Amino acid sequence: MRILVTGATGTVGRHVVDQLLTAGATVRALTRNPAAARLPGKVELVRGDLGSPTPEVFDGVERMYMLSIGDPARVTELAERAGVRRIVTLTSTVATHAHQETEQAVEKSGLEWTHVRPGMFSANLLDWAAGIKADGVVREPHGDARQAPVHEQDIAAVAATALLFDGHNGQTYSLSGPESLTKPEQAAAIGEAIGVDVRFEELSPDEWRARSGVPDLVADFMLDLWQRATVRPEPVLACVEDVLGRPARTVTEWAAGHVGAFR
Repeated sequence: MRILVTGATGTVGRHVVDQLLTAGATVRALTRNPAAARLPGKVELVRGDLGSPTPEVFDGVERMYMLSIGDPARVTELAERAGVRRIVTLTSTVATHAHQETEQAVEKSGLEWTHVRPGMFSANLLDWAAGIKADGVVREPHGDARQAPVHEQDIAAVAATALLFDGHNGQTYSLSGPESLTKPEQAAAIGEAIGVDVRFEELSPDEWRARSGVPDLVADFMLDLWQRATVRPEPVLACVEDVLGRPARTVTEWAAGHVGAFR
């Protein structure tokens, strides 16, 4: 079975590749720069991207892991023509226009489909690494925002399961971690894993915006997301355990695998 993985060098995609290889699948990875991909030698590397897909990318592919990039209707059309029979999408619980377009295009295709919608990635906490390394402090606004970070390996495991096994057609899997934590609680969970007393220091939104250096559009999005999570905490969802038959990994478990980033 040949499976095409788009975004194969990304936060989730690398783990999807690894898990598919472990299961014995033949993996083709779509990447803009094969020379820099640093993927296992067994992977078939194909140069390209979903913004300008070419038909040969899909030749011999039976199943596909698809990001919300480019023209999803065109991607889905080419995939169907080539004989792809199953698509698993990676979108988000915070549905953007691009995510909605991707899901709708796949659903209209008539192919088997599964949508994987994670919430906040635990990997987003790597944004705190510099502050924790410098003085053991996380500085952000809206400390009482409750989020349920989900491990990137759990996201990949759900996607790989839907690609490899039957019984997931037409399903939408919204994913979270096993705990809804405030930002100080998330910082403490990282501290527990790395053996450091990590503190949280509250900033005003304006202070954070000035320090963050992120574009205004991104800052607006993040501040709105955090503010809403102070009123409506991100829910803890059962999908990871339902699909995988084991609990989702905690923030502490995630941080234990990334100790080098925080020390």
